[in-house]
Amino acid sequence: MDKILEAVVMSSYPNNVKQGLVRRVIEAAKQPMDSEQCWSMLELSTKLYLTGDTKYKREIGKEVLEVYGHYHPEEFEEFFNVRFLLSLLQEGYGPLGKRSHYVLDYIQLGLQFVLESPSANSIFSLLRIEVLRKVCERPSPKQCAKISKLLTQHPQCIPTGKHQVLFCQQLIRCIGQFQCVSEGEEDIMEFLEQVNKVSGLLQRIWRTQTSAILPSLKELFTIISSTEEQEAPSNALASVVQFVPLELMDGVIRNLTNDDSITDVQMMTAIGRMIDWVSWPLGKNIDKWIIALLKGLAAVKKFSILIEVTLSKIEKVFSKLLYPIVREGALSVLQYMLLSFQHSHEAFHLLLPHIPRLVASLKKEDSNSATSSLEQLAELIHCMFFRFSGFPDLYEPVLEAIKALPIPNEDRIKHLLGQNAWTSQKNELACFYPRLASKSETGKIGLINLGNTCYMNSIIQSLFMASDFRHSVLNLTEGNSQPLMTKLQWLFAFLEHSQRPAISPESFLSASWPPWFTPGAQQDCSEYLKYLLDRLHEEEKTGKRIYQKLKESSLMSQAVDHHYLNKTLIEKMFGGKMMTKIRCLKCLNVSSREEAFTDLSLAFPPPDRHIRASTSVLPVEEIGPQFIEPPENPSQLMGSPWVQRKAPMARDPAALPMPVETLGFEEPGEAANTVSGDAVGVDATKDPLLAFGEQACAPKDSRSVPDLINYFLSPERLTAENKYHCEKCASLQDAEKVAELTEGPHYLILTLLRFSFDPRTMKRKKILDNVSIPVVLKLPILVTPEETEEVCQRGKDRAAPGSGFMSVVYDLCSVVVHSGISSESGHYYCYSRECTDTIPSGQPRDGTPKPASDKQLDFEIQWYLFNDTRVSFSSFESVSNVTSFFPKDTAYVLFYRQRPGRQSCLLHEALAEAGRLHGEPSLHKDLMEAISKDNILYLQEQEKEARNRAAYISALPKSPLWWRDFDRDKDDDNSSGGCSPAAGGGGSGSFHGLVF
Repeated sequence: MDKILEAVVMSSYPNNVKQGLVRRVIEAAKQPMDSEQCWSMLELSTKLYLTGDTKYKREIGKEVLEVYGHYHPEEFEEFFNVRFLLSLLQEGYGPLGKRSHYVLDYIQLGLQFVLESPSANSIFSLLRIEVLRKVCERPSPKQCAKISKLLTQHPQCIPTGKHQVLFCQQLIRCIGQFQCVSEGEEDIMEFLEQVNKVSGLLQRIWRTQTSAILPSLKELFTIISSTEEQEAPSNALASVVQFVPLELMDGVIRNLTNDDSITDVQMMTAIGRMIDWVSWPLGKNIDKWIIALLKGLAAVKKFSILIEVTLSKIEKVFSKLLYPIVREGALSVLQYMLLSFQHSHEAFHLLLPHIPRLVASLKKEDSNSATSSLEQLAELIHCMFFRFSGFPDLYEPVLEAIKALPIPNEDRIKHLLGQNAWTSQKNELACFYPRLASKSETGKIGLINLGNTCYMNSIIQSLFMASDFRHSVLNLTEGNSQPLMTKLQWLFAFLEHSQRPAISPESFLSASWPPWFTPGAQQDCSEYLKYLLDRLHEEEKTGKRIYQKLKESSLMSQAVDHHYLNKTLIEKMFGGKMMTKIRCLKCLNVSSREEAFTDLSLAFPPPDRHIRASTSVLPVEEIGPQFIEPPENPSQLMGSPWVQRKAPMARDPAALPMPVETLGFEEPGEAANTVSGDAVGVDATKDPLLAFGEQACAPKDSRSVPDLINYFLSPERLTAENKYHCEKCASLQDAEKVAELTEGPHYLILTLLRFSFDPRTMKRKKILDNVSIPVVLKLPILVTPEETEEVCQRGKDRAAPGSGFMSVVYDLCSVVVHSGISSESGHYYCYSRECTDTIPSGQPRDGTPKPASDKQLDFEIQWYLFNDTRVSFSSFESVSNVTSFFPKDTAYVLFYRQRPGRQSCLLHEALAEAGRLHGEPSLHKDLMEAISKDNILYLQEQEKEARNRAAYISALPKSPLWWRDFDRDKDDDNSSGGCSPAAGGGGSGSFHGLVF
């Protein structure tokens, strides 16, 4: 019968004819027959099944085997013996070089007919040993899947005892070497199915024998932490982790992170490879294990590992959000990586260039998964904006991309940040920040944040950029008996000459720190500035003068320098004077008191109070040396602010008020338009700066700095509980109080009083109103008739003879921005530029200001953005628009520098002369040596860090370039990020790129 069957199978008859003949043979096989005939048929069917070159032949072999297994069990058991199986497993079947790939399938087929036979146990014992040997030989994914299928169907063949643990470990080793060699989608799906069968076997073993789990995981960690392998282990290992019971997670992670035998490089390699598993499409709970290990590393303060791994892997994790099949896990890992990386903006800033493109792709996908991910991503981005404010130029494109998405409230943001931080002790991360490779391209140096010290950093940078003040501080002589000023001099010197990208102001902080400030808490930068200036002033005031050499060198005549030299440096640079007048409304008696100030605190008018735009007495234009004729219109004369606000009274000065103005720009030789509280309107075709000029204007419904100054200078009615005690009347009377500036400071500091106490919440709330900031500002200064006459004769300022006020012009040089909604929280950063008096060659040096046309245009002076360690180029456009883009980022403290004029001529002339005589400030020997030594130390640190970092980076697993995901998505406009050709980033090839 075997000869007939073989002849039929090998014949050239059509398959349907063959099938009929085969059916007859199979039916005949169900009848009783002798042992020899059965043996011949079993040999033939074995040959057909194992070496048949067509699927048809193998199917016939299978049918015959099953018939003889059912109808001739004794013969089958005799044929299917231990010796035969051992030969099949060890030597294979078929000619040398063409061994059959179906041995395991054959054994699985035959086992079902010998389960009850006496030889069954011997066969199981043999298979338990042989499958372990097979696995140790690292079979292909296909063969591993066949072993798994066999053992899943016949668990009696699974190795037991110690061999079972070894089997699990070796099976994991096999999975670690799995590679999908084809990029066809069908082949990939087959590969994934094979991996699932193998990992499913592990799950089955672990369920019945939990003692095998930990040794298996130990082997898994050994594989992924190895730094000796030429190729990274397969991402298919992710399929193993998904079956580890979550209740074991805490213990496993605790043991790993506390194991002293695991080096940092091994741990970093392992977690890096685990993070790569987010691209495995069929894994469950993989994100939970990755996050748990990251948290475990944070718990044992392995911050250097977390930093390196986050910075090297976060972009790849982010790119996986393009694919719906892995999006959920990738987003979970991304959320933890970003929310925990709170000591530096580096990780978030790596993603900034890619966010708009990803958002556009998710919007285009228009699925529930994409919509949900977009909302979570937007929440995450707003958390990062909140934590790392002060980068408006970088954040604007991202903000534009997510503007239509929901914005989380501050409580939600604080909850997320607090919940995910690596540590609550920020000082533990101090040594890891900043990680700056080189000095900013601006040439400027940043300041390290020592734990909510951005309030100080912003003020220090603003003072440093006040070039006249900086030069004066740097010119201080050694042994000046001013310890705080000396520390400021050292800090300024390092900011000027250090090679470091950023320096630590720790020494200056400890010396200048107000005693009532809480360590580590956010503080009010204005409060710190006032305290600092007061300390510096009082320190010098005690008799330790710093300008004696200026007096000895007779740079100024003895007749005029006495008053000037009696001033401290703070008074010279920031000191102004103000006259407060109170007039009794009954007897009209006026009492006055003059007092000094270093800053003007500008309150916001009540919402219902409209500040009237009044007409300025002087046209808005650049100030030149030429004499300005007094206005012909008597209504434009300057005088007391009381007159225009109500009807004239007896003894009122016969003059009209002079409100604060802003200055715009005009073409040389053209007449300027007269406006107030606004920039000059110019023809856009003639002036390319028109767009910038408009940004210095106040929008219709917003406030401007001139509005706030005019409100500050406007009369205040003292009535009811605030009645004034008039000495002449000897009783409480209604009165009117007004403030008048009598001396303008060299540097005008304006503080916008944005914080007020809310009795309902018992907290200080912030006024978030946008305030437009003019780049040039005119301030009315009260002068005596004698001073006015002198001004008119010298042509130094614009004033009408006999009038009470003159106009002093100020240029904006720094803006400190507060980001947040409370003075006790948020972040400070500042915009600054250097405003100096540039004197062209041939310019007379008699103190006369140069013509307006010779002065560098204000918008041409480079602006810088100082945000702790980061310094970048910026522009006045960014200064003007920051609150429009980021409503919680508002100007808080402004620094203006006075242009040369009557009041400032002595100081300007002295500074200019000192600059000509001495050039750049020369530092004393000790300070220069300290800077030199620190620069050498920094270079040594850089070399050491470069070596260490090279060792760390070389340990990180190599993975496919993450940005290919973005490039692919960009190139394929029809893709939506799935895994099918219709839905997936470039078809089957892109799916292969996703998984492997």
